[in-house]
Amino acid sequence: MKITEEYIKYNVDSIDIKSVRYIGDFAIRIFFSDDVIKLVDFKPFLESSLHPSIRKYLDEAKFKEYKIIDGNLNWNDYDMIFPIEDLYQGSV
Repeated sequence: MKITEEYIKYNVDSIDIKSVRYIGDFAIRIFFSDDVIKLVDFKPFLESSLHPSIRKYLDEAKFKEYKIIDGNLNWNDYDMIFPIEDLYQGSV
């Protein structure tokens, strides 16, 4: 049996986040400028972090205070931010 992998090349430099919708339990649906939609579960990342500046976002009210700035999703003036490429792949 021959195993093949399909490689899709995309230019994340030209992709922005248009909007987001909080789904619940630290999951956010992200709508990108190229019409791709991803559901990203941030909970495993938050729970596995040992850093207090990240763990504070396990407070759901604080987590929901995200904003879209310059086409990227961030919390508290860049206190927590993720590469567009990771979000586009649906993982953090």
